[in-house]
Amino acid sequence: MMVRRRFLAVAACFAATPALAQRHAWTGRAFGAEVSIELHGPADIAGPALEEARALIAEVEGLFSLYDPVSELARLNAKGARKVPTRFIDLMRIADAAHQVTSGLFDPTVQPLWRALVDGGDVEAAHARIGWDQVTCQGSHVTLAPGQSLTFNGIAQGFATDLVSDMLRAQGFERTLVNIGEHRGTGGPWRLGLSDPIHGMLAMRTIENRAVATSSPMATPVGPNGHIVHSVQSPRWSTVSVEADTAAMADALSTGLVLADLEQVKQVRREPYVHRITLVDPSGDLITL
Repeated sequence: MMVRRRFLAVAACFAATPALAQRHAWTGRAFGAEVSIELHGPADIAGPALEEARALIAEVEGLFSLYDPVSELARLNAKGARKVPTRFIDLMRIADAAHQVTSGLFDPTVQPLWRALVDGGDVEAAHARIGWDQVTCQGSHVTLAPGQSLTFNGIAQGFATDLVSDMLRAQGFERTLVNIGEHRGTGGPWRLGLSDPIHGMLAMRTIENRAVATSSPMATPVGPNGHIVHSVQSPRWSTVSVEADTAAMADALSTGLVLADLEQVKQVRREPYVHRITLVDPSGDLITL
């Protein structure tokens, strides 16, 4: 399981719906945390749709778990090269886009550094293995540089959120809220609480037909700066929340922008698929862009 705490709490916000558009909800566990799906629609199609959603979540876990030795990611990290499924390549493309737009701050090759910090290993040697530009992908074949390993903990939950949300939309559900570590709402409005692990609840956010993801380095303390690590930068913000068209991009950007200065954040905010960014500085003050 991939543990990455999120600090978005769903607040009650349900509009009146026709009798046939009943509310259906499911909660479970995935990626090391509680996940939930809410949808509004007829009961005879809601049940099968939720079953398909659970299968999609399990599929993504089977691709990107760092703790399952037979996951696609674990096998790639162990061997250094592997032919991977289409969904794996799809996620890598999104990760590459996030890497580019954050000027390298979002980097899935930081896993050796994270491991060295957790285990008390050789941090200097781990730094030398970081570099997304050293990962090659030809068709469906991915090759890592010597000593490299990847983590998609900063994007896989959002990727799963998008798959489920898109599937439900394709089946005709026009009002859904998918929470797989990140939130994506179809229809709405959906009200979510924005909280920081140190400073508590700080704001409310409303989303409609968009996604929101939040990253807080000290949600999982690893060393003095928390669990979000980089070869050069240290976290500058206590929490970053990104609202975007997709949960995968919101997830990756919220991870990378924890390390960004204000001017870099403003530059990312100009991207057409980014709708709002909320920063919480170390003292607990909010900046909304």
